[in-house]
Amino acid sequence: MRQNARVTSDSRGSGGTSGDYQELVDEISELLGAPATLENRDFELIAFGAYDSEGDLDPSALDPVRTRSILTRRSTAAVRAWFEGFGITRATGPVRIPPTPEAGVYRGRTCLPVRHRGVVLGYVWLLDTEPGPTERQLTAAMAVTVRIGALLADEAQHGADLSRELRAVLTADRDWQRDMAVAELRTALGSRAHTSHAVVCVAPWPSADPDDAPSVRTVPGATALCTVPWGASGQSLALLVRLRSADVTSPATSAAGRLLERAGAGATAPAAGVSAPRTGLAELGAAWREASAAARAARAESRFGPVAEWTSIGAFRLLTALPEHAAQDPAVRVLLAPAHRELVRTAEVYLDCAGQAGRTAAELGIHRQTLYYRLSRVEQLTGLDLDDGEDRLLLHMALKAHRL
Repeated sequence: MRQNARVTSDSRGSGGTSGDYQELVDEISELLGAPATLENRDFELIAFGAYDSEGDLDPSALDPVRTRSILTRRSTAAVRAWFEGFGITRATGPVRIPPTPEAGVYRGRTCLPVRHRGVVLGYVWLLDTEPGPTERQLTAAMAVTVRIGALLADEAQHGADLSRELRAVLTADRDWQRDMAVAELRTALGSRAHTSHAVVCVAPWPSADPDDAPSVRTVPGATALCTVPWGASGQSLALLVRLRSADVTSPATSAAGRLLERAGAGATAPAAGVSAPRTGLAELGAAWREASAAARAARAESRFGPVAEWTSIGAFRLLTALPEHAAQDPAVRVLLAPAHRELVRTAEVYLDCAGQAGRTAAELGIHRQTLYYRLSRVEQLTGLDLDDGEDRLLLHMALKAHRL
């Protein structure tokens, strides 16, 4: 008899560790003699064990749903809705789910709901085997799910505490309030508070409901996350990410990309920003401002990509620090009217090309004489002289700031 297990997450402080969950999943696999998988209530993978009494688990026995869950650590919304249709969110005992090839479920399953104080927190999934577990075995396995539920509840409470403390740091109005919040967060994180990290901002986040935010365990390197007000009525998502070193930000950019996938492509496409690396939490507020600024730049300029790093947004590091009304400079107010959209683009491309007419005309696909005519119209509308360095700087800043 052989049992292979793989761990899918790291330690989460006072909540359950990956080892705790793995041991319990392995215990269920041993009890039932069947492969077991543990997911949270959002169908995000926590741990799985491969068990086979013959010594080898046939990969062809895995169906697309299970394979995707293992490889990507989560299931699609459609898969989640399909399984929930069998009543697993309300069940207090094992639920049998038959094979349905058209849904990608080639093998039947048994779902063991994981509950704590009556609330479903996750699911243990068992692939059907022959002859299948007895009622006595299933009862013993359900007793193990009670212990899993207690760990998940403890972890959820710890995550909620970290979210509250991180939000307090990022939204504090006064320095002394921020200092107190940082001290609380430092205590909660323990030794992890002194490592290198970066802050990620994803904005706008499609939901203001904290329960709709992803779990930190599904984002490698994530330490804490929370929602933060964004603009007049929106929300952004803030994430604190551990770095392997202060010189390598790839864990943060990868986390940002994963969160953008989770956010989806709604009516207002979100973008993400990543702060410069920091060691410790003393400059967490500044790091959040950098991440937020980078996210704004990514939304304003597609060339920065959906994920922008603070260190790579150039002049937008200054532009994002300007007040929101800066783009409404009197000199450019008339030019920014919708009727002059083509003139605005012409002026911006011309200034981006350092005032080189040939490059500008080629970029816009127009004749030089057309370019000169449009630039003269820009000067007439703004009263600015495009041969004057300061006037060109004012116009360039105003046009870029208008994008923000």
